[in-house]
Amino acid sequence: MNSLNIFIVDDEAPARQRLATLLEDIQSECPNHLIGEASDAQSALDGILAQRPDIVLLDVQMPGMTGLELAQHLQTLSQQQATPVPTIIFVTAYDDYALKAFEVHAIDYLLKPVRASRLAEAINRAGLIHARSKQAVPVPDAQDIPPVAPLLPNRRQSFSIFERNRVLLIPVADVLYLKAEQKYLTLHTKTRNYLLEESLTSIEHEMADVFVRAHRNALVARNAIIGVERALFMFDADSDHEKVTESWQVILRDCAERLPISRRQWPVIKALVR
Repeated sequence: MNSLNIFIVDDEAPARQRLATLLEDIQSECPNHLIGEASDAQSALDGILAQRPDIVLLDVQMPGMTGLELAQHLQTLSQQQATPVPTIIFVTAYDDYALKAFEVHAIDYLLKPVRASRLAEAINRAGLIHARSKQAVPVPDAQDIPPVAPLLPNRRQSFSIFERNRVLLIPVADVLYLKAEQKYLTLHTKTRNYLLEESLTSIEHEMADVFVRAHRNALVARNAIIGVERALFMFDADSDHEKVTESWQVILRDCAERLPISRRQWPVIKALVR
């Protein structure tokens, strides 16, 4: 078996060091090369994108983002880049999330403290998968990527944006609205906009408690709504057809743009500003 490139993600330095030591101990039976480490999700995404490891040894419980959510971001990134998902092996002190780990396509779930023999078994299994195919896990089509909410213990806290050869994590709490325009979905924050390769429908289903639909092509953050007002629009908010029509529009904090409210959604938005 060829040497496998491995990346470790754990917020605790002693845990990363122990895994690195174990990888050295099992070199003879399980050839491997440690190509990188990370202590947080953003560093992990940057490192994995740059290094392209075969295997990621991933902790579950980390500040800011769980390993389960990070695994889902890796799947989304893989779809955006049309590249294989690295093989995920979870290494954790908790046994609560084993089922959910396999739902995000992990091949093994190791409990700390990890024994060398158990780690070697998991890595050898990953090596067999890698040998059978350069693509350890099939890359899903955009429409096939399941919403994150059913897979994770908590709703994800960030959107992953691929931009200029790196991945940016944009906190959900910073998003004012999302708007579908032609083939793209634009995510708008107070400071700038980002292109996002997801669908409004999947985000609406996953984050119904955070976003509400203003019209067929826009979701707005519930806590960003500060009022509504009447205005004339050059298109119909229900159909997007060019047509001068009077409609209500939603006013968002820290946002100069006004979004029209469709007739269907008007009662919902109205209830939020009473």
